[in-house]
Amino acid sequence: MSLSDAVAAAVSTPRDALAGVVRELLDPLAVRPSPGAALRTAARVCTLFLGLAAVAWTSGLPYVFPSLGPSAYALAVSPSAASSSPQRVVGGHLVGLAGGLLAYHLLAPGLAVTHLPPGLTVESARLAASATLSVGLTSAGMLATDLRHAPACATTLIVSLGVLPGVREAAVILSAVLVLVGVDYATPGFGGVRDPPT
Repeated sequence: MSLSDAVAAAVSTPRDALAGVVRELLDPLAVRPSPGAALRTAARVCTLFLGLAAVAWTSGLPYVFPSLGPSAYALAVSPSAASSSPQRVVGGHLVGLAGGLLAYHLLAPGLAVTHLPPGLTVESARLAASATLSVGLTSAGMLATDLRHAPACATTLIVSLGVLPGVREAAVILSAVLVLVGVDYATPGFGGVRDPPT
């Protein structure tokens, strides 16, 4: 083998390996839902959020918050999945609320990520510790109770980072989850994307 062949082989091997990794990562994207199924499911997500948006608009309360987006998506895309059952959606968020409230009031009361303290301060360490503890407590709680709903880990962060850290806010969060599940129950029959077999 000549030196130029050896160099070409050395250069193409990492490139080929990288191309293989990219192909493997993008392979699942080759199987997509039909455009009609995608549109129906997107309409379902919007329908689920419409009730929350209406309550938020009329009441002025934070009935729309980040973790409800993934919950609505899960309910619309995978309505028959175990993690989309009403018990797991409500129960998971309830566990997340408990973990977030406990972590926040134990480690970071009075602080909020919206007014982030400077780095390398006790305050920033308290917020980081609160977030870490809340995710750990929520994960353990969901596994112990079999109320697994991944978006609840976002709920626990919303609470433990001081965005919605009070008992009143927790009641709003829980009632918003109940509205989401209620709208899902009241409007069955469209949405859902079948996952291909693995």
